[in-house]
Amino acid sequence: MLNVASSASLKTYVSEWENGRRAITERYAVILRPLLGVTDVELMDGEPARAVPQQADGYEDLLSRIDSARSVSDSMVGTFMDQTELLRTMDRQMGASGLVDQMSGHLARMEDALTFAVLPGTRRPIATALAGAATLAAWQALDAGSVERAWRHYELAKRAAQDADAPQYLAHAMGEQAYVLGDAGRPEMAVELIRDAQRTHAERQSPRLRAWLSAAEAELCAAAGMHDDSRHALDRAAATLPEGAHARDSDMLSIFLNGDHLARWRGNVLALLGDSSAMDDLYASLQTTDPTFVRAKAGLHSDLTQAHLARGEFDEARSNLQQARLLANRTGSVRHRRRVELLTGRL
Repeated sequence: MLNVASSASLKTYVSEWENGRRAITERYAVILRPLLGVTDVELMDGEPARAVPQQADGYEDLLSRIDSARSVSDSMVGTFMDQTELLRTMDRQMGASGLVDQMSGHLARMEDALTFAVLPGTRRPIATALAGAATLAAWQALDAGSVERAWRHYELAKRAAQDADAPQYLAHAMGEQAYVLGDAGRPEMAVELIRDAQRTHAERQSPRLRAWLSAAEAELCAAAGMHDDSRHALDRAAATLPEGAHARDSDMLSIFLNGDHLARWRGNVLALLGDSSAMDDLYASLQTTDPTFVRAKAGLHSDLTQAHLARGEFDEARSNLQQARLLANRTGSVRHRRRVELLTGRL
């Protein structure tokens, strides 16, 4: 037990310590260090009162960041969405390889805002914006050949979607994540995941999203050798897709799908199935595809290469493969270049 001065004497000591007229001895330093939460240097320089500023425990800074996140307005969330849209436009025209730093910074800013957003009314809009951006970042990473980063971004997108109570974003992230499994050589698992995505609050999914998920299932089933399932999924996609030329989903800007896009997708699936009728859809899509969808055109020429190979038309296959290679190199798409090399091996 330590012997200390009386209460009256201690009051005098504290005053003298604060004014620098008395040095703090080790006997009292043992008590004051844990009590004030300071170091020896801070304690012994004669200014113990200023050695424990409020920010030392972090609460002032924490509350400041919470208040800042709370004041994130709808316009700021709109700015996040606009930045994502700009990055999406740049990605489809120029490819993902040059956007890694911009996208990483974009995600970091939204994650930081979400970390300090406390109440649901503040969190949900930020989390929704983050879910869409993280899914885009994941697809870009997959296209650039960064598989682990893609997987982690999909997991971030799924967590954000759950936080936002936005099952449509969760289903879309799961659907795209299934492609990682397919590319990794787990086609059956990929099919299981895309089907699970379709069951994720199906009643809250828009018709365009349901059509997108069915078309993705058709492609993944084709890759898994499940030919009948693939054709049934294509039929569901066609039956579910809303009519008209409009392609953007009003509930989910990540989704681009109309009749022309689905025709291109159907051609891709039929080419994977070795169906000669793929040719009509693919050449029709070549004429109607938006020229800004450069990476999509690379995939389209790869599909045509595959379709011509199935028919033994090697000159046409070589011509389309050359176009696919040029476009894949232009966008820096590792994923499409890998497919081009696989097709080259078949010529």
